[in-house]
Amino acid sequence: MHGSTEPWAEFCYNTYYHSALRTTPFQVVYGRSPPPLIPRTAKTPSTATVDGLKQERDAFLNDVHERLLQAQQYAKKHYDDNHCHMEFNIGDWVWL
Repeated sequence: MHGSTEPWAEFCYNTYYHSALRTTPFQVVYGRSPPPLIPRTAKTPSTATVDGLKQERDAFLNDVHERLLQAQQYAKKHYDDNHCHMEFNIGDWVWL
């Protein structure tokens, strides 16, 4: 990839939905949805440089997607391994 991946990390963070915000940081700052990434297709006119950048972007985004899935699976497994389902009735005493 050309240069650092830091701009991509920032883009991904700022355009990802945050449950606490109930929107993306991009929308909080700019008041509109983030611009879409234009998919690379056979009909997309390009130069060798632009085509190379789009291919790198697509590969990077696929890698990010895979890493997020792995992190999600890890978190689910950790939660499932340590979760203990409990049921209480009204009036039960519980230790908090």
